[in-house]
Amino acid sequence: MDILYIILALVLAFVGLLGSVVPVLPGPPLSYVALILLCFCKGAEVSVTTLVIMGVLMAVITIVDYIAPAWMTKLKGGSKSASNGAIVGTIVGLFFGPIGVIVGPFLGAFIGEVIANSSSGKAFNVALMSFWAFILTSGVKLIYGITVMVMLVVVAIDIFAAMF
Repeated sequence: MDILYIILALVLAFVGLLGSVVPVLPGPPLSYVALILLCFCKGAEVSVTTLVIMGVLMAVITIVDYIAPAWMTKLKGGSKSASNGAIVGTIVGLFFGPIGVIVGPFLGAFIGEVIANSSSGKAFNVALMSFWAFILTSGVKLIYGITVMVMLVVVAIDIFAAMF
């Protein structure tokens, strides 16, 4: 049964790693579930502290991933309309797959800033921050996914070594 758990955990971790760059997949939550699955294996030494820390990190990363476009839009001096547009663009973008999730916040922030009577140049700069938010959060999700994958591989090697 341990081998099944390990294989399933590795598959989930791999899909979670893909979710770091493919916006439609919930990368950190999938990686975290993979880590939890590993706890069911005999010989897996994953402490409660590790699970709590990784769970809190997963929750923070996931929340920040959704609010970062609006927050960074505001940081660039964007109006409330631009921040709201980035949020709406993120939600609408979910329905258009990976391209929609990347372009949605950008277009939402741009349209919101134009509605707030800003020049198209300022609106573009504000919307660009929304795009950078996507890039930054993807990087953080990737680091989280790689960390979980490394943990899984190390524990899996230990378990297989003990079996043979």
